[in-house]
Amino acid sequence: MDQPDSTAPASDGPEARKPPRAAPPKALRPRDAATLIVLDRRGRAPKVLMGRRNPGLAFMPGQFVFPGGRIEPGDRHMSVAGALPDYAEAALTRRVSRPPHHLGRSLALAALRETWEETGLLLGTREHGAPEAVPAGWEAFQAHGVMPDLEAMHLVARAITPPKRVRRFDTRFFAIDHRAIAAEEAGRVGPDSELVELAWVRLEAARKLDLPFITRTILDELEAQVAVGFAPFREIPFHFERYGRRARIGL
Repeated sequence: MDQPDSTAPASDGPEARKPPRAAPPKALRPRDAATLIVLDRRGRAPKVLMGRRNPGLAFMPGQFVFPGGRIEPGDRHMSVAGALPDYAEAALTRRVSRPPHHLGRSLALAALRETWEETGLLLGTREHGAPEAVPAGWEAFQAHGVMPDLEAMHLVARAITPPKRVRRFDTRFFAIDHRAIAAEEAGRVGPDSELVELAWVRLEAARKLDLPFITRTILDELEAQVAVGFAPFREIPFHFERYGRRARIGL
């Protein structure tokens, strides 16, 4: 007698004719990224620098955001004039499994480089002269004689893009005073660029713009931290999603 084919269906009923269910897509692993909030506190109410993303982009088209992006290899090797404050270094490695060496430094430098790439603003100091050698992506800082100064940066928050999004980032938000603007290159903002316009906006007015949800949330966190002068004992919030619900804890 022929042996039964073990690969054949046991029944010819409707259940046997159903195609196999596709496996659910795996959640994208968030990429380390950093954002910089340039803050002007000269007037009665603080202002922040915001840029409107090109409407033709696939990710957050036309929305107002702070400049920023992911870490690039050169960010791990760029020289600096001053280090991040101790509280920021400590908070940046909390709730991170196996944090890479100099994670905080790389994130802060990524925020500065991305701000230059998107806005043309070079933030840092000219007191020490131009860096002698720079990695790829940092040539403009050398040309303008600007050294990044991480000591002038404040850590504001951390946020991870929820699952099931087309792109996911583990973003750290930094703030810096507008007085750290050491040089500016024209032509970085325009109709064919990532950002089509820049604006200095008061916090209340900024909340009325077309913003991603997390940007609106960070504006609230920023306002609270400005009120205490970025005191080192303040809580650094961490925003993420757990089981489909938004969560906020302190770092």
